[in-house]
Amino acid sequence: MGMITFIKQEMAVIKDRDPAIRTSAEVFLYPSFKAIIKYKTAHKLYLKKHYFLARWISQRCARETGIEIHPGARIGEGLFIDHGHGVVIGETAILGNNVTLYQGVTLGGTGKEKGKRHPTLGDNVMVGAGAKILGSVTIGNNVKIGAGSVVLKDVPDNSTVVGVPGRVVIQNDVRVNDLDQIHLPDPVMNDIESLKAANVRLQREINELRRDAHKNAQSGGED
Repeated sequence: MGMITFIKQEMAVIKDRDPAIRTSAEVFLYPSFKAIIKYKTAHKLYLKKHYFLARWISQRCARETGIEIHPGARIGEGLFIDHGHGVVIGETAILGNNVTLYQGVTLGGTGKEKGKRHPTLGDNVMVGAGAKILGSVTIGNNVKIGAGSVVLKDVPDNSTVVGVPGRVVIQNDVRVNDLDQIHLPDPVMNDIESLKAANVRLQREINELRRDAHKNAQSGGED
């Protein structure tokens, strides 16, 4: 794909996904537009092993836009970074087509892996503001990651993930693992109930010992 075609495609993506845009010219003001164009250039240099120049472009872009995309990342068509400030995409991250990232998203590593260290995202994935996806995990197609979530495990297709750590709450339009906010476990009450049960058992054993002692006393008196 030529650069002009790529630019036209990115302009169409932004206009399609951001309802706040009013004119085509506004696209050129978007940090995400600048970051993705610079990434395209840096990635080509990275593939040709011009690593320093590739990183120089990506780091300069990060200072200008607040969006840091490592030139080694592999990104499909139709990436949209809304607002964008604070977004980080690691070197071995792989993004499918039509991915949407909001501000503060990190596609990073855990510091414990070598080689493939960053996430793989499928097609049509949406990652909410401030969410973190860490490690070489795989996020399936048509997945939504809620704002502020921290995802450390693979996520199947057609799922919605929320929370820290992230958990699947909807899969294939069916709610799963629904959190009961009312009937939460009470460890103090559980301990009290355990003590009450133990007290009942102890009282029963004492009563049995008393009956046995009384019977023995009666038997001794008759002798």
